[in-house]
Amino acid sequence: MALRLLVVMDPPSTVLVDADTSFALMEAAEARGHRVDHALITDLCAEVEPASGQRRAGVRSRRARCSRDPSRPPITLLDEERAWLADYDAVLVRKDPPFDANYLWATQVLELARGETLIVNDPRGLREANEKLYALHFPSVMPRTLVSSDRRELLAFLREHGKIVLKPLSGAGGDGVFLVTEGDLNTNAIIETVTTLGRRLAMAQEFLPAVARGDKRVLVLDGEPLGGLLRVPKAGDVRSNIHVGGSVERAPLDADDLRIVEAVRDRLRADGLYFVGLDVIGGKLTEVNVTSPTGIQQMSRFDGVDHSARVVDWIERRVGAGR
Repeated sequence: MALRLLVVMDPPSTVLVDADTSFALMEAAEARGHRVDHALITDLCAEVEPASGQRRAGVRSRRARCSRDPSRPPITLLDEERAWLADYDAVLVRKDPPFDANYLWATQVLELARGETLIVNDPRGLREANEKLYALHFPSVMPRTLVSSDRRELLAFLREHGKIVLKPLSGAGGDGVFLVTEGDLNTNAIIETVTTLGRRLAMAQEFLPAVARGDKRVLVLDGEPLGGLLRVPKAGDVRSNIHVGGSVERAPLDADDLRIVEAVRDRLRADGLYFVGLDVIGGKLTEVNVTSPTGIQQMSRFDGVDHSARVVDWIERRVGAGR
């Protein structure tokens, strides 16, 4: 069953062949004989025909060819084509944050294709699930958390815990994340920076000492765990994100991970968030990554299992069941 897939993502020039999850999914699909097309979110479009009452979502896409040959680009794009999203069997939305106005408008265009093709992740779910705030739906598995723009509230939270992690709601990849300790002379400046002088909400969480051992990424597919890996911060940094120098280690799932997956499963499925990454520190859920969760290549190498192929298997089954 040859499928036609569209991957809405960043430009191919941003791809890291040995680390990029979007590349691995495209490569696995192409190896199965499926057609894989590439598009930017700005390549999406929509048309309305008043006489018939029709509205359709479309895209200016290019067929993609993947290669691990270092002498060639990782993704080569062929000639541009104009297509309707309904022409695709599945659309994978893999655009990296930030979730800005362009991203918002893209989800609204994508929503016009709901019911006409499989969209992973669902555009309505992407709008609902701010990657910091979405975790608040699962308080029983979270650390102590405060969301506020008020300096007095944040200082009181810091006094209560002695040490907190403060981060902007719009950040990604460890950007703008601060470890704040009571008595630090920079505390007020940090709060002002993260909250933009009190004009933006920020998230404060109790400091979890287990972060020294690493921040676990648990990849979840349709409510079921694919596996996990541990991102370990480099010396002198509390952030374990790979983008800021964190290293990666094998991390089998434990009882806490499975308990967290159980807690989030039904809500993820209800919101159409089929492929997500859970960030877990010391058995506590800190974030839910829904836009373009990463780590599948590293996890595949540690486990000796092609997890990208498992995702393609799932897409084939979902598309087949809908035909």
